[in-house]
Amino acid sequence: MVVRNETPVERADRNFLELLQELRVIQTGVQILFAFLLTLAFTPRFPELDSFQRGTYVVTLLLSVLAAMLFTAPAALHRALFRRGAKRLIVDVSSRFAGAGLTVLALALSGAVLLVVDVVLGRAAGLGIGAGALTVCAGLWAVLPWVLRRRLSRAASPPSDQPRESAEPPR
Repeated sequence: MVVRNETPVERADRNFLELLQELRVIQTGVQILFAFLLTLAFTPRFPELDSFQRGTYVVTLLLSVLAAMLFTAPAALHRALFRRGAKRLIVDVSSRFAGAGLTVLALALSGAVLLVVDVVLGRAAGLGIGAGALTVCAGLWAVLPWVLRRRLSRAASPPSDQPRESAEPPR
C-alpha cells in the first residue's frame, strides 16, 4: 500500500481529478454509441425490423441515454456544490454514479451487439453474442477488479500469528 503525505482535502481533490479522467475516457465511447443508435432509426432498413429488434433498439437507446446521464452527473453535481466544502461528498456520490453508469453501459453495449448481430446473422447468434458481450463486460469491469482487490487484501494482511504493522508513516 502506498502511503501519501496529503491532507484529506488534497486526497479528495486528487480522487476527483482521477475520477474525472476516467469519465472522460468512458464518455467518448458512450457518445459514439448514442450517436450510432440515433442514426439507426433514420436508415432505409430500419422499417424492416421486427418487434423484438425494435424493442431491443428502444431499450438500448434508453440505456445509452441513461449511461450518458450517469457519466455526466458528476460534473453537474460538482457545479451545484462548487465552493461549498463538499468535495469528499462529491467524490463519493460521483463514484457511485460512475459504477452505476458502467453497469448501464454494459447493458447498452450488449443490447447494441444483440441488435446488430440479430439483424446480420439471426436471433440465436444475436442473443448468444450479446450475452457474450455482457459476460466480457462483467468479467473485465466487475469480476477482475474484485479478484485483484481480494489478492491485494490478502497480500497486505499478515499471517494471523504475527502482529500487523501500522500503515502510518513514522513521525
